[in-house]
Amino acid sequence: MLTHRAPLLDRRSFLYAGLLGVSALAAGRLFAQDKKQPTKFQIACMTLPYSQFSLERALTGIKNAGYKYVAWGTSHREDGESKPVPVMPVDAAPEKAKDLGKRCRDMGLEPLMMFSGIYPENKLALDVFKSRIKQAAAGGVPQVLTFGHTEGAGSRKLWIERFKELGPIARDHGVLIVIKQHGGETGTGAACAEIIREVNDDAVKLNYDAGNVLDYLRGEIDPIADFRIGRCADLTRSFCIKDHRNFPKSPKEGQDCGPGFGEIDHYKLLAPVAFTGRNLPLCCENIFAPFVPRPKEPEGVDALAKRAREYLEVVVQGLQS
Repeated sequence: MLTHRAPLLDRRSFLYAGLLGVSALAAGRLFAQDKKQPTKFQIACMTLPYSQFSLERALTGIKNAGYKYVAWGTSHREDGESKPVPVMPVDAAPEKAKDLGKRCRDMGLEPLMMFSGIYPENKLALDVFKSRIKQAAAGGVPQVLTFGHTEGAGSRKLWIERFKELGPIARDHGVLIVIKQHGGETGTGAACAEIIREVNDDAVKLNYDAGNVLDYLRGEIDPIADFRIGRCADLTRSFCIKDHRNFPKSPKEGQDCGPGFGEIDHYKLLAPVAFTGRNLPLCCENIFAPFVPRPKEPEGVDALAKRAREYLEVVVQGLQS
């Protein structure tokens, strides 16, 4: 009599397993979970949803929405400025990041992540990454997020060469570089995971963005299957939290949105990493509702930020109960 049965895969997951060269039995085992210590999910809000308002208003709104953690976005509309102002200019001295880190902590917000602001294949990438690593270290920001759009073996090779060079620098500064999906040949977690395994450096790991997988690949790849069958869990050190909804539109007209508004099952997404014993940031990049206008006033963004936090807290409680 059978005493154990591997979890069943849906048809799409089964087909994707075949594409990755994974047997059905092995794929089923990947869906199983070895329970250890519960993961400490650090639910953060990026300042990015507040980009039309000042950075100060973003930090205040995130704090008032009940967050303990924050991720620095890219730019904000500061009072009296005609153009968006970068949160952290590329050429800013590390002391500026140190000051911003202190500013966040004085408000009760611990910064977890900042953007690199450049594709890894860009000719200026090495210099920019070195600057970002120093800024992150000075500001006490543990992760620098990056993504790109590799095209062909040459671009992929360049990524690997550059991350192998940057890994030791990041380690020396106590900073982690995390790579997320952004369409093209790095549009899946499986593809990013292959690059990370080849780089083979503890300072270069994966950030998983399920919304980008569903968005850029037009629903052709299920992010839940990609995450599990692509063996992403052991490499993942953070998530960019955004959902995506196609229905009632078409994949070409679908929209990214906040968690719980879209088609991604976050219980299934986070289950493989619910018991890692690690700290694992969940950084809300998109908190908005699909197919409706975004709030024009910051109070409307505050309400959506609070809703995203509460949703993720319920998911985490359910997984770890």
